[in-house]
Amino acid sequence: MLAMRMKSPVESETTMTEVVYPNDANPMGMLQGGRLVQWMDTASAVCAQTHAGRIAVTALLDKVVFKSPAKVGDIITIKARLVATFRTSMEVFVQVWARKVIGGDVSPVCEAFFTFVALDGNANPALVPKLKIKTTEEQALFDQAESRKLQRTTNG
Repeated sequence: MLAMRMKSPVESETTMTEVVYPNDANPMGMLQGGRLVQWMDTASAVCAQTHAGRIAVTALLDKVVFKSPAKVGDIITIKARLVATFRTSMEVFVQVWARKVIGGDVSPVCEAFFTFVALDGNANPALVPKLKIKTTEEQALFDQAESRKLQRTTNG
């Protein structure tokens, strides 16, 4: 079996932009959390699949933190970046910001960690390329991902 090439997080980093329309919002004009998580899942799936070079499916959503509401008319930026790879799974850190069209004020909206499992052509877990860590920030995020994974496996 040939060795897989290691890949840096930058190679699969994904940025997605959305606009909050009335059908994305609750009666108060704020972006619905479910719609936001759907957008985050899409961005993180693109990131994971780009890294793996194959289909990857959502296995886990962890540490979702809603920071401030986005409102109708806001421009949403979603950034997904791989922080860890394991044997067949990958953890993606997703951050979301809202920007007002008038004035351009930007505020953090949400962040979360998504875990994806890569699949082969028979829908079985498949090996993923290892992550090439280059910076101290990337190493810290990788170490935190390993810690979260260990906590999940020891807590059932």
